[in-house]
Amino acid sequence: MSLLVDNIGELSTCVGEPLSDAAVAIDGYEIAWVGPSGDAPSCDERVDAGGRAVIPGFVDSHSHLVFTGDRSAEFAARMAGRPYTAGGIRTTVAAVRGADDETLRANVRKHRAEMLRQGTTTVEIKSGYGLTVDDEARALRIASEFTSETTYLGGHIVPPEADADEYTALVAGDMLMSCLPYARWADVFCDRGAFDVEQAREILTAARDAGLGLRVHGNQLQHGPGVRLAVELGAASVDHCTFLSDADVEALADGDTVATLLPGVEFSTRSPFPDAKRLLDAGVTVALASDCNPGSCYSSSMPLMIAFAVRDMGMTVEQALWAATAGGARALRRDDLGVVAVGKRADLVILDAPSFVHLAYRPGVPLVHSVVHDGKIVDMALTRRLTFVRAASVARMGSKVWRYVSKPHQRPQVAAGKDSVDAVLDRVRLRSPRGVDSVGRRLRLHDQVRLDPGPGLRGPDRAVGRAAH
Repeated sequence: MSLLVDNIGELSTCVGEPLSDAAVAIDGYEIAWVGPSGDAPSCDERVDAGGRAVIPGFVDSHSHLVFTGDRSAEFAARMAGRPYTAGGIRTTVAAVRGADDETLRANVRKHRAEMLRQGTTTVEIKSGYGLTVDDEARALRIASEFTSETTYLGGHIVPPEADADEYTALVAGDMLMSCLPYARWADVFCDRGAFDVEQAREILTAARDAGLGLRVHGNQLQHGPGVRLAVELGAASVDHCTFLSDADVEALADGDTVATLLPGVEFSTRSPFPDAKRLLDAGVTVALASDCNPGSCYSSSMPLMIAFAVRDMGMTVEQALWAATAGGARALRRDDLGVVAVGKRADLVILDAPSFVHLAYRPGVPLVHSVVHDGKIVDMALTRRLTFVRAASVARMGSKVWRYVSKPHQRPQVAAGKDSVDAVLDRVRLRSPRGVDSVGRRLRLHDQVRLDPGPGLRGPDRAVGRAAH
């Protein structure tokens, strides 16, 4: 099936200058043609953008969606300058450990749907709120139902019941092995109150030896070794980068590690924003991400991150858009995402605005008119519910199967077992997308990548020296 999106007033491809009166032709799941509307090829279906701006789908390369519970009282106290001693991240750890699978799954589903409505077509999801072998593996198993970009973050903090060195050995050993089947990446928080550089190195080296790509939380709370450790070990991304020395910036500029900035954290914790202009002027590759989590940034809005970056971090709107799309793809080492170009994945966002500049010009306004994801239209007026169904294993293929499907009037059901998988396979055609993760090639049930009609849309804890994720 082919699809033409034409009558685009301004097309931001993130690989060159914006195009006027443009069109994008899609064949299946990839972009097949980009150019002037008047020269567009014929396609099976057509979407008239109505002169609106079109951008690539946002790539959110840092999130913590596997959680439950509420920490709004902590946020209110922080904003009022009052002390709050109810536990911070440990509150979320306790809530996650006590929750059943469906509670966690429903929360991820809700936030993933929220992200899609705001134009985020690709998201990375971390574990890190279980901090036991079983709970971390469970978090990643649930996360893998929603994205192939899953990150093992057993090295988030040391749980209160554990010795730091013993817990580090667990994260680098048995916990890693249990989480390996569900993870593409491994991450560690190398900062004050979390893991020191040698502990972080032990965890990251073990993960790299096991075949996982590396990511690092670093230099959020103070100047420290996190950035240089990330560059030394060849991590794809080092995230936060709030406090940087000249040596840190030089290391990033000389290496391949992306500096992923998370301005929602600085907003939500009333902390200094990272200096994006300093990094860009030095030639560092910069990404923007939400860091959506219940403690230090409970926002899933990439447009809001763009507005923060432009207002408070010295980025131009063009730079911020690139960082939230192509930059995020670089942080995930994906060359099929984040740009509008032939051969790339067909993820587009149609804005209810004449220019992408409105993303920063009109902060807080819901400007996403509609979304094209994997070459399929997601009609934003049809449903608020996004349900992912995944079979834990398909023995005859050694693969995972997952799909998007809307069940607006029913409680979502998760397929499990060979009979359920076979029933699904009998109804749809399979196609393998780009990319292979550590478990195997994911097969998407693309014939079901749509949203069926349903109800319409209405419409660090720095004082104590700990991160507040």
